[in-house]
Amino acid sequence: MTRAATDTAAPRTPRAVPTSIALGLGSGTMLQGLNSSMIAVALVAIAADFGNGPGITWVISALYIATAVSAPTAGRLGVLVGPRKLFLGGLALVAVGSLVGALAPSLGWLIAGRVILGIGTAAQYPTAMTIVRSIATRTGGETRSALAILTVCAQTMVALGPTVGGVLVGLFGWQSILWINIPIVLVSAVWVLWRVPRDDALAADAGEPAPSSLRALVHSMDLPGMALFLLTVSGAMFVLLSLTTDPLWWLAPGVVLVAVAFVVWEARVREPFIDVRAIAGNTALAATLSRTLVTYTAFYCIFFGLPQWLQVSRGFSTSQAGLLMLPVAGVGIIGTIVASRMYATAGPKWTLGIGTAALAVGGVLLMTLENAATPVVALVAVACVLGIPNGFNNMGNQNVVNAVTTVRDVGTALGLYRMIQYIGANLAAVVIALATHDVGPGDQGIARIGAFIAVVGVVLLVGVIASRSLRGLRPRHTSDSPGVHDREAHSQT
Repeated sequence: MTRAATDTAAPRTPRAVPTSIALGLGSGTMLQGLNSSMIAVALVAIAADFGNGPGITWVISALYIATAVSAPTAGRLGVLVGPRKLFLGGLALVAVGSLVGALAPSLGWLIAGRVILGIGTAAQYPTAMTIVRSIATRTGGETRSALAILTVCAQTMVALGPTVGGVLVGLFGWQSILWINIPIVLVSAVWVLWRVPRDDALAADAGEPAPSSLRALVHSMDLPGMALFLLTVSGAMFVLLSLTTDPLWWLAPGVVLVAVAFVVWEARVREPFIDVRAIAGNTALAATLSRTLVTYTAFYCIFFGLPQWLQVSRGFSTSQAGLLMLPVAGVGIIGTIVASRMYATAGPKWTLGIGTAALAVGGVLLMTLENAATPVVALVAVACVLGIPNGFNNMGNQNVVNAVTTVRDVGTALGLYRMIQYIGANLAAVVIALATHDVGPGDQGIARIGAFIAVVGVVLLVGVIASRSLRGLRPRHTSDSPGVHDREAHSQT
């Protein structure tokens, strides 16, 4: 038998995107999760230096808002100017924002540094995914393992952040949570320059050449659409954040009008910033983004609510509460690996079904916690259960986004995915405030939060089981456009 006949009879299994490339990109994607969570344990020290005024809240919110607005922009810019170039540019902004924040003479400068930091960290994940997809297309490889690495690097840092931040603040002061970014940026930049192909090699794979001039770049960016998007997201964030103090109801009608104007503009413009027509026509993508918003609202209720309860009701120190959150991160890493393999063999329904079922169970367990009666071993067990939905839901939803978008659009789609993640974080803050405003973050408060999470888990589980858009969906390996199963998913409701 000839070699050609052998190859025809037994096609080779697609090779994975090199692990060294995925890890190099992952070293940058970890910055967002780390910086969004370390700040929680540094607020007391920051307030001691700058005063415990209302501006302290914006030290947290500034990064979330900047990231939410910038993430979709980064996905689009990555295709236009080159994903590798933008990835490195984002790292540079992280370094600048860290320096501004660490050396801040006032709270305003610290908030400004956090805004720059948020813009910089928004660039890594969508551009990393564009790079991975482009390399897979060029080499005939598959993206599943690389996506798992990026997810582990990006998501587990959220849970590890309080522990890392607690150690740093205790030893070196609150500025250390900003200084720690500098060596990470340097390592990531060197790694990417060394291992990731140049943009001219990736451009052909992305299917869209870089603009030939600054005018072409500006024209392709749809600046009016970007401005309307910025106003919509920022306005919505302001309204949501005000619900726990003095609600800005007068601002809500204006936000709705701007949102409608954004959708109308994007539906008519020739080169939209966000192709709302494509999203509306891609039911699998639209459903996944909606599911992601609800999922992350529940996840951040766990992330913010449980440490608060551990400190207020159980009297644990900041570092002890951080250590008790470690099982959430550890199980999340294991869950991500298991979910990656499960998605490849069983598809998204089983992957998301396990994740949403675990979310419901975790919510019920939170409802059973009592101030002094729950032993530490039981708390660790609850934390382990709460780590399961993080890995399974992340891998399920992100793989669906990857499967139903092209190389050209995946960066923007995952930018939207990340934007929705941080809208969910702010929604979680509102849920926690409403659940605890009259009883505090004690047993009654955590029980209410648990009830909310349990209901969300049940609703999501029913939605996954009933979903038609998830039927037959499988991860795409080398195709530059949605495959047969993907096209079927697009057409179903």
